[in-house]
Amino acid sequence: MNKLSFLCLAMLFCIGILAGCASEEAPALSNSSSSEAIPSTSEPTQSEDVPDDTPTVYMTTDIRAEGLMAIYEALGASPSGNIAVKLSTGEPGSNYLRTDLIGDLVQSFDNPTIVECNTAYGGQRANTAMHYQVAEDHGYTAIANVDIMDENGSMTLPVTGGSNLTENYVGANFANYDYYVVLSHFKGHAMAGYGGAIKNISIGIASSEGKAHIHSGGTGGSM
Repeated sequence: MNKLSFLCLAMLFCIGILAGCASEEAPALSNSSSSEAIPSTSEPTQSEDVPDDTPTVYMTTDIRAEGLMAIYEALGASPSGNIAVKLSTGEPGSNYLRTDLIGDLVQSFDNPTIVECNTAYGGQRANTAMHYQVAEDHGYTAIANVDIMDENGSMTLPVTGGSNLTENYVGANFANYDYYVVLSHFKGHAMAGYGGAIKNISIGIASSEGKAHIHSGGTGGSM
């Protein structure tokens, strides 16, 4: 498998805004430059305390497809190979990324595939066939191919230096992709308080088996 590359766009939007972004037109912005993607910080004032490899964070107040495209283009990324777009397909009636917001970005890639894995807690995404139906109902199959990566089981990834886990199980189709574009959104979570980018590429890429493995602390016991 080729070395995988990841690009994470952490979209920490409030739940109410996201829930309505598909049906409500974005209000006009008072600052004409606010739709541009801009670095969140200027040159550090205490550069001796900031490592040279500190990431630059970009933000935009333009919560529209145009704003998302602008902030992506500011990153200067160059996806290549077989491109996967990882997002949370969302339970029916829940908070998920609407295609009106992400569709232009997803379709700007060459033959993209939206990827996700089954859940381990029941619901309408615990079964592969039902999960594909949820993806269709939420509009994802209309903008890209969709791959439930663990429909054919799991593959193992080693965990280096882990206190509880020495390996994890991700969807078997994980190895089919060369580049992952990760679209994350802010949402409430019963155990953690909220979920975002880290959850999207840890629990999110874990297969149903892997999710149970993580939640049981690697013991293989019941969640």
